[in-house]
Amino acid sequence: MTAGVREEPREAVRPRPPRRLPLPTLLALLVGSAGVGYRLALLFADVPPTNSDEATMGLAALHIARGDGFPVWFYGQAYMGTLEAYLAAPLVALAGPSVLVLRLPTLALYALFLLLSWRLTRRLGGDRWYALLVVAVLALGADRVVKNQLIAGGGYPELNPAGAALALLTVGLCVTGAGARLPRWAAWGLISGVLLWVDPLILPYVLALGALLVARRWRELAGRAGVVLAGALLLGAAPMLVDSIRHGRNPVAAVLAAGGTGSPADWADRLHGALVLGPPLAMGFCSPGRCATWQLWWAVAFPVLLVLAALTAWHTLRRAPGRPGSPERVSAGVRLALLGGAAGVLGAYAVSNAAGQTPIESSRYLSCLAVAVPALLWPLWQAARRPAVRVAGVAAVVVLAGVLGTGVAATVDVVRAAPAVHAEADRHRSLVDTLGALDVRNVRGGYWTCNRLTYATGENVLCAVVEDDLTPGFDRLPAYRREVAADPDAAWVAQAGSPLAARLDERVGAESGALDVVTVAGWRIYLPRR
Repeated sequence: MTAGVREEPREAVRPRPPRRLPLPTLLALLVGSAGVGYRLALLFADVPPTNSDEATMGLAALHIARGDGFPVWFYGQAYMGTLEAYLAAPLVALAGPSVLVLRLPTLALYALFLLLSWRLTRRLGGDRWYALLVVAVLALGADRVVKNQLIAGGGYPELNPAGAALALLTVGLCVTGAGARLPRWAAWGLISGVLLWVDPLILPYVLALGALLVARRWRELAGRAGVVLAGALLLGAAPMLVDSIRHGRNPVAAVLAAGGTGSPADWADRLHGALVLGPPLAMGFCSPGRCATWQLWWAVAFPVLLVLAALTAWHTLRRAPGRPGSPERVSAGVRLALLGGAAGVLGAYAVSNAAGQTPIESSRYLSCLAVAVPALLWPLWQAARRPAVRVAGVAAVVVLAGVLGTGVAATVDVVRAAPAVHAEADRHRSLVDTLGALDVRNVRGGYWTCNRLTYATGENVLCAVVEDDLTPGFDRLPAYRREVAADPDAAWVAQAGSPLAARLDERVGAESGALDVVTVAGWRIYLPRR
């Protein structure tokens, strides 16, 4: 008798092929990783340059890490929450004070923004190739863009990921059959409340997306969802609310007062700063500290594209078949809300004095225009992929190529400027080392010197601010001034060639009461003669 062996069907033993990411998704992952890696390399090269405002947030992180205080607001003012300080405090406690540890959380926030923007683009109906384009645009890093994303100076790094998260939550809450909604309502309210505390610049997005939710889900909001949303919003804004009640502060008035100081700016200057310089700077089309004429083309393209994208979204919203909660209508509604939020941000900036008085530096107030990129570029993508008219398709491709090309050129300019920024940071480290070698513990210096120096030394050196004429300046932490004033051996610190250095040079001499000077790497240290 012959015993046979039963063969298994080939399909039963054939191993399943490994699941592979679609090519555009894999490319988006690579491009996004390159964007994060580029910014990490900038951090190790001391780019973007730090300043005393960022160091003020670092001092807050240092105090939180030590348990010396838990500040609600950026020191010296009653607005701009200290979320960045709380995020950085564990790293400062582990590694000590440095610009790098202060910026690692902001780098993580940028990576989160890329991920959320990719997901948002897909949820709004964009295909994987369009999501790749959005990631590529956001991965570029011109001067103003990397400053907004990486400098832990208060407010800006967290706005974009929070805005993208709100938009994603809005999509989920509006789509029919989205399942259990209460956790999403809670998340929406919590993020909105935190944003109100941290920085109200993104308020136009919150209002526009909130209006869409009210229009789509007003019945839910009239019940438990409304209670959950309101409770979560109050919880997120609790630091601001509690502080305002305890101290009688009005953060709204403080924010309005920060929109520009001194005499009102001329309207022509405001409009030039907001509409001509603002969009190219905010979207990453300009070189470090300036905008060349050829880089200003986006000032013309941006408002045209904003209107075109809004009309496209409105047309889809009105004509799309199906129920109001259908994915196509929801996508159009969220795109329209994002565009409305971008227009609101631009409008609020245009009426501020800052747009006319300091347009280059104040363009940071437009950093959250990036949240609307998935909606803003949508008409161009549609025209390029399915051109109804060949001329429109060619024009769309040209504009998209211009967006990427101009962004790449501005990014290259940042890389070229990096060695000079790194050299300046090295000079500052030499200053810190020299003060330690001289056993100097208290100094006086300019505003942009003081807190940077104090944070870099971990408060081993305290600095009181003085103006160029040696009169007292603005100290964000008044306790430092008291410490310095009590020290008869307090030194002076000034950058070589600065007006403050010129004034102090007049006091250098051999007579009693004069100052001795020590020069180190672009800095001058003035020591009282003993």
